[in-house]
Amino acid sequence: MKQTNLHGLVTETRNQDTMNIDELSTQEIVDVICTEDQKAVKAVQNESQKMSRAVELIVASLRNGGRVFYIGSGTSGRLGVLDAAELLPTFGVGEDVFKAIIAGGETAMFHPAEKAEDDYPAGITDLLAENPTANDIVIGISASGRTPYVIGALEKARELGMGTIGLTCNRETPMNAIADLVIAPVVGPEVIAGSTRMKAGTAQKLVLNILSTVSMIRVGKVYQNLMVDMQPTNEKLQRRSERIIMDATGVDIKTAQRALEESHGNIKASIVMLKANCDFQKAMQLLVDGDGFVRKAIRLAEYVD
Repeated sequence: MKQTNLHGLVTETRNQDTMNIDELSTQEIVDVICTEDQKAVKAVQNESQKMSRAVELIVASLRNGGRVFYIGSGTSGRLGVLDAAELLPTFGVGEDVFKAIIAGGETAMFHPAEKAEDDYPAGITDLLAENPTANDIVIGISASGRTPYVIGALEKARELGMGTIGLTCNRETPMNAIADLVIAPVVGPEVIAGSTRMKAGTAQKLVLNILSTVSMIRVGKVYQNLMVDMQPTNEKLQRRSERIIMDATGVDIKTAQRALEESHGNIKASIVMLKANCDFQKAMQLLVDGDGFVRKAIRLAEYVD
């Protein structure tokens, strides 16, 4: 692939506002970084329409039985792993739906694998190892927008007819010629030149949070603002599950615990049982009829009654 001149990337340029950062006091350095970080939030907000379009692509894929693959290297790859890993305890969604692929494999999460990002064929190989289909989507994450490992995966995904989304912090990158949609929060030069784990990393994390969270809401993983597909796999999450049921229905702790036990730990079913005054089997049927949405299930119960 054609190599991009790094000197032309805004993420690689020097920040004129931090040229004397090595002469500042600790408090002054902290204040400068905080000011710069605010630019990352604004840059993400500027991409709201593209993020909305990306969510629609993701939701359409999920509803067709597709999967979402995050793929990146270094900080970008680690951010993908972090977001994907959090979806199981938060929304009950595991690697069978959201899967993160990082250049250099799992060890690259903890140990630098800088050369791996230049391995264009490996991006293709690692994607193909997941047996992708045309119903799946690849989200390529690269602050520069030109990482060979990521570009390789995106090009193969396009060849296979998969949906492709790029996430970068630069304009007019190789991703633009490949991906169906490119989200580009341009955060400007880093406080420390080229250290894209800073503003660029913050912006990428914000975007991934938005894409995955909004997608989960749109497929019924949230009722009101409660994470009702959370898995109560430890004591803390068990207590949280009980609080969610109490908040959603207004019942006391004992009633919530009883409903959770009768539903075999299914928060959604517990809420529907209590709101619709029905048993577990009926609640599950209402959820099926309501496409997994708690609010739809409750409304269906009211209509039936």
